[in-house]
Amino acid sequence: MWRVIWFLGLAVILVAFAWWLFLLPGTVSVSLGSLSIETSTSIAILGLIVLVVLLYSVVRVLAWVFTTHLRVGAWGGRRRRRQGDVAVTRTLVAIAAGEAGSAVREAARARKLLGDTPQTLLLAAEAERLADREDGAAAYYQKLAATKDGALLGLRGLFRQAMTKEDWSSAAEIAKRAEQVHPAGGWLRDERAQLAVRTGNWAEALRLSAPGISRAALATAAAQAEPDASAALRLAKQAWKEAPTFAPAAIAYAQRLRAMGREVKAFDVVRDAWKANPQPELAAFWLGPIEDAPTRLREAGRLVAGNPTHPEAYFLLARACLDADLPGEARHQLELARQGGLNQRRVWLLLADLAAAERDESETGRVAQRDALRRAAAAEPDSGWHCEVCGVEQPAWLPACPVCHTTGRISWGPKRLALAAS
Repeated sequence: MWRVIWFLGLAVILVAFAWWLFLLPGTVSVSLGSLSIETSTSIAILGLIVLVVLLYSVVRVLAWVFTTHLRVGAWGGRRRRRQGDVAVTRTLVAIAAGEAGSAVREAARARKLLGDTPQTLLLAAEAERLADREDGAAAYYQKLAATKDGALLGLRGLFRQAMTKEDWSSAAEIAKRAEQVHPAGGWLRDERAQLAVRTGNWAEALRLSAPGISRAALATAAAQAEPDASAALRLAKQAWKEAPTFAPAAIAYAQRLRAMGREVKAFDVVRDAWKANPQPELAAFWLGPIEDAPTRLREAGRLVAGNPTHPEAYFLLARACLDADLPGEARHQLELARQGGLNQRRVWLLLADLAAAERDESETGRVAQRDALRRAAAAEPDSGWHCEVCGVEQPAWLPACPVCHTTGRISWGPKRLALAAS
């Protein structure tokens, strides 16, 4: 309805304008040399309108003719863009499907159609990696790192390659460049923390550690590696506060306290850790410097006083009694350890040592010694350090597993328990 009204209104306006133009009075005269034209005003205005329309049409036709090559180029560009987008999609599909040949081929086609954009360079690099051509991938990553918008993508690819090759110096240099390109990136922080772990820079790893990572393990390792005594003490105390029952942290802190002559505080740290979580290395650290057997027995008694009924406490006292030439008491403590559930090889080996120490040359004594050795071969494995993730046994505590590189998951216990946890 409104369209009809609008059309009628426009028609009325045009008719009124034409009528007004027809009724205009006067004449228009134009002289050009010997040529003279005279006509009415309405005809002159109408002629002028027609002339303007003709000139405009000519200009438009000429402009269309002279810009034909531009339109053809734009059409070709749009066509290449559509084909390039198809090639990009096919490259992504090939990479996802693990088809290295197709991925390399489609990535090359995408670069040909779209040029070396950050997107095509990244796809070409990933396709080369899928085809196990790391040198080719590195070349594309280098090109990508030289671009303004895709620099971080290229540097991340180069960093990943350096970490895979364990080229730590190159990885550190690339990390610095990435920090300049994209400061405070979450990815970069995690990667730098992993690099610090792999290179043994424990203070840096502690500074960059993310939530969920064992800060006690990192602080302990940093304290052990720190040459400055005051800084080492501060790091060891931090580790101990993070996990007071963690034996390596308690030993690291007690070791620094002992070096400063603070024996009472060092003993309190070791005793509290033993009370919460008896562990042989705590006793080995505290009793190690003591050579006098009776003194070792007395200090062992002080150490286990906070948790005297634990099987580890009985075993420690049995060893100390044997060293102090008290075989009867040693045998009693070993029996208590066995009753407490400790049935590891070291128990039976200590029983064999006890039988030998009693100097029983009778047949009964030799039988007891052979029986202890036989039982040791079939007993449970001794406790030790194991990775909770991969289950690999380690000769000593480490802040990170050298096999799976997991941080803070080396724990103490029988090997079978570590394997079950993995």
